[in-house]
Amino acid sequence: MSPAHNQCLDWSNKRVIVTGGAGFLGKKLCQTLHSRGVLPQNIFVPRKKDFDLTEKDDCVRLYSNAFPGNKADVIIHLAAEVGGIGANQLNPGRYFYANMAMALHLIEQARLDGLVDRGGTFVQVGTICAYPKFTPVPFNENELWNGYPEETNAPYGVAKKAAWQMLDAYRLQYNMNAVYLLPVNLYGPDDNFHPITSHVIPALIRKCVEAIDQKADHIECWGTGSASREFLYVDDAAQGIVRAAEVMTDPTPINLGASFEITIKDLVNLIARLTGFAQTDEELATKIRWDPTKPDGQPRRCLDTSRAKELLDWQAQVGFEEGLTRTIDWYREHQHQPETRV
Repeated sequence: MSPAHNQCLDWSNKRVIVTGGAGFLGKKLCQTLHSRGVLPQNIFVPRKKDFDLTEKDDCVRLYSNAFPGNKADVIIHLAAEVGGIGANQLNPGRYFYANMAMALHLIEQARLDGLVDRGGTFVQVGTICAYPKFTPVPFNENELWNGYPEETNAPYGVAKKAAWQMLDAYRLQYNMNAVYLLPVNLYGPDDNFHPITSHVIPALIRKCVEAIDQKADHIECWGTGSASREFLYVDDAAQGIVRAAEVMTDPTPINLGASFEITIKDLVNLIARLTGFAQTDEELATKIRWDPTKPDGQPRRCLDTSRAKELLDWQAQVGFEEGLTRTIDWYREHQHQPETRV
């Protein structure tokens, strides 16, 4: 481990590649980098239409072309192919291959491109889907190998965990500076609200708002509502990732979370209340219908974030209801704009 509590990286002269930088978390991360002093021209965001990061040759071309005449000092790998429970069930092979191939090529080509010689850093954003299905709650990073992940998202989780092992091996053999982070479920404005690929919070917000607009008498939710989850506001996640890039040099796995959990049933009820779809207990009981034939996913998710506090001097700042309200307000403002991925 490499704990530190002062900014150890002068961002003003650093060149940074952010894969997935045009996405939900990536946009906030780039804004955070700007606020830390990275010049706009020194952040390169590869777009999928230009670089297929599952292909070796495209990763080679990325490192050659990102900063003509110069090289990247920090690579922050956010790009992923992932979705909710349904999307994971439909695409287990693709999700394993795509996520494994991206990490494999990006890490190896960074080494060949001289990242180690420049003292640069590779930051891999992993997933709590890597944790075993029955990990004791709150999840502690030392439990990562004590069991198999929840089946519906295991291919994705295993691919992301393999990237951590690759970075650990590259640290040992090549002395590559590396960071490995495990953010809990993210949410916030500009999230993906697509009806098939969205995660639970944007999916529920969309359901409730559309039900109000369409004067529907109920919404349907997957599972029993008994599973629990933890959620981290996207701005807090971006701050945590940048902080880790500043102070860490080895891929000790670090959880990023808000240190609380909520059952899916309570989450649905809270979003229903905050959107105005259902207010009273009677309304909640009649207007929310559960489909127990659908999977709940991993039974519980809540992170032990003490390592992030110790090593990064970081903790979440945005309260859950405040974050949800901001997200609901954003969706209502943008729901009829197709470019917002809703």
